Amino acid sequence: MVSTAVSAPGKVLLAGGYLVLDRAYTGLVFGLSARIHVLVHDIDASSGVELSEIVVQSPQFLEATWNYGYHLNGDDGGVNVTQLQGNHETPSSRNPFVETALLYTLTYISTILPKSHTIRPAKITILADNDYYSHSSSSAPPPTPKDGSHHHFTSFNVRLQDAHKTGLGSSAALVTAFTGALLSHYLPPTSFSLSSASGRAKLHNLAQAAHCAAQGKVGSGFDVAAAVFGTCVYRRFSPSILSRIGEAETPGFATRVKSVVEDSGAEKWDTEVSKGGVTIPSGMALVMCDVDCGSQTVGMVKKVLEWRKSDGVGSKVLWDELQERNVALGRTLDVGDVGKLEDAFGGIREKIREMGEKSGVPIEPVEQTELLDAVTKGVEGVKGGVVPGAGGYDAIVLLVKDDEDTLEAIKTFLVKWSEEKKSNVKLLGAKGELEGAKKEDIAAYGIFA
Repeated sequence: MVSTAVSAPGKVLLAGGYLVLDRAYTGLVFGLSARIHVLVHDIDASSGVELSEIVVQSPQFLEATWNYGYHLNGDDGGVNVTQLQGNHETPSSRNPFVETALLYTLTYISTILPKSHTIRPAKITILADNDYYSHSSSSAPPPTPKDGSHHHFTSFNVRLQDAHKTGLGSSAALVTAFTGALLSHYLPPTSFSLSSASGRAKLHNLAQAAHCAAQGKVGSGFDVAAAVFGTCVYRRFSPSILSRIGEAETPGFATRVKSVVEDSGAEKWDTEVSKGGVTIPSGMALVMCDVDCGSQTVGMVKKVLEWRKSDGVGSKVLWDELQERNVALGRTLDVGDVGKLEDAFGGIREKIREMGEKSGVPIEPVEQTELLDAVTKGVEGVKGGVVPGAGGYDAIVLLVKDDEDTLEAIKTFLVKWSEEKKSNVKLLGAKGELEGAKKEDIAAYGIFA
């Protein structure tokens, strides 16, 4: 019986919010130590019994088990994935990210395995590091690790759809880890290996395709790129690359998926991912603060793009200036010039606020401005920060001195701030890290292994 484990990191778009939607600009995206973990286990079918079922569970949440049947379509239509209904007491919810990733990945796998080789039934376990969700008072503390487990996973005591996300990119990390785990589990190392450049490229292409299909639109893809490659400077791909895949299960779907994954089609992937010269200065850490409010990112993006369309000249000037400041921040981080970081962050925030005023979108809301200014000035060791990504009320990210005194001072500051402002801001445990998706030791998951 074979078992496989793969994890992928969350993300924080430190610089390049909104700009990253346009190929003319880049984003500076950092991977995070908070990861989504996916474990795949073969199911031991009784002798002579053939199963075509994959069971997916997320044990940290209530009612989070999904059963899927699968079979190969005719006419090169790929793999059909059908959710099997639970009992009447607990009707099954849908999980479009899991279901779509399963369909796309099994379809690609079916084009690689010999026709005589069937896809084995499996049980898949999804585990999220604790920082992906805001903890309620009913969240159970992580169980004491057993059997050599190195991980602590909180039981959140809510249904997945009722959990409060902290904005770390859970869907992209999930799709990437899920896809990578299935590819690693079912394909021989000669066809796919996460440790090779070609393997990571295939994972990136397939995860982008599945993630875009699951969310019903072609996004910029920086979150998936961070989940695959880790910290990087990212330039988005042309949306037309994925549009040619067409609808799932239609004739020729499997061949089109394979062409996109292996970059063998007429239109080549034009994503640019640069790992060189992107780092965190020695002795520093990138940390996140959860504000536990949440923002409607889709609506915010729509309004910013409407403003950009209505003021083509003015918006281009602003975006060009913001791009220059973003690139300058990257250079400052790379050379480790800590003394210039506060000004570098301040310059970016100035342009972000200007974009917010002109578009009528709270990209850096007044409350976040006050918080960022106060924590930067009030806590020694904080060198600056921003409202990352699309902005709003989700979170703030800070670059800080990486020592216990500074982290404790930030926690103390945020407790006092939350009491005074009647808010709920707290420091998350996640820190910026450089590594992307990776295979894990299944034994490290103890009771889940």
